[in-house]
Amino acid sequence: MENISSLSHLLGASRKVSIIVHTHPDGDALGSGCAMAEYLTRRLGKDARLIVPDSVPHTLTFLEKGFDVLDASAEPEAATERIAGSDLILILDLNQLHRTEQLETVIASSPATKVLVDHHLRPDTEPFALVFSEPERSSTCELLYFILKEMEGGSIADIPSKSLYALMVGMTTDTNNFANSVIPTTLQMASELLQAGVDRDDIIDKLYHSDSEQRLLSFADMISNHLVILPSGVSYMIMTEEMQTAYGVDAGDTEGLVNMPLKVDRVRMSIFIREDAGHFRVSIRSKRGLSARNMAAEYFHGGGHELAAGGKIFWPEDIPSKDAAAGYLEEIAARFLRNETTN
Repeated sequence: MENISSLSHLLGASRKVSIIVHTHPDGDALGSGCAMAEYLTRRLGKDARLIVPDSVPHTLTFLEKGFDVLDASAEPEAATERIAGSDLILILDLNQLHRTEQLETVIASSPATKVLVDHHLRPDTEPFALVFSEPERSSTCELLYFILKEMEGGSIADIPSKSLYALMVGMTTDTNNFANSVIPTTLQMASELLQAGVDRDDIIDKLYHSDSEQRLLSFADMISNHLVILPSGVSYMIMTEEMQTAYGVDAGDTEGLVNMPLKVDRVRMSIFIREDAGHFRVSIRSKRGLSARNMAAEYFHGGGHELAAGGKIFWPEDIPSKDAAAGYLEEIAARFLRNETTN
């Protein structure tokens, strides 16, 4: 792997390191961030801290326990001060700085050396002195695992156990528990982590067997009463802010809902949109043959992976009001499928 010696030099010469991930951090973002913070602190003795642009969803709070995670939405001045005082900034699991939202300006203006570690397509490399970008990897956690392993001379014996645990969490969530984006090195990583003593059963219990009653009931209601499956094989669900309040759920509780319609044989693509502070956040999953990434890029100001992507819908820019969302989804689904067939 290229640039390992350069990264080792940068880490060795650093005094204060800020690690930053994307807004609405998922398992891969939080897993890679926590793993890197623990490695730098425990293994290299650095002053390192993970900064998240907004709060960690409660479905992943088990992962941040024992870590000093700085929530920029709750402590904006502290986050800005921390970033401004850092001499090295590590950006993980995002390909464009705008995905840090309110932190983008302070990151971009910082004179600190910046390093990117990510697995998304088409990264903006200009702000970074060093870039590790491998879109074929299952997750940023997988990429970071092999970076740390190579930095350790091919052994993971001295990588802190909490780092290894966090890396397993992130890889598990980004592959949907090995359901997609799995390549041979993904299974190699999993095998080596199990051999090192990572408790995968504990991870599975915390990720998949610890749901709240409200989350389960919200999924049941969404699928029973709000799932639309079009004749084309595209499905969609819309969750408004009023529905989230009625369900008693937050953003993290909706994680995984978009995957459910793909269990239906005739569903080729699933779209889930959730209202969030004046716009809709879009999640897209597809089966082989339809590109979730292309759909996100063409119609939702977004991007991602071939079978898993996301973006946003704004009003009045994209639709006149939030009530027009269903019609918009049906219109662009038909348009997208026509274009895909033509191409």
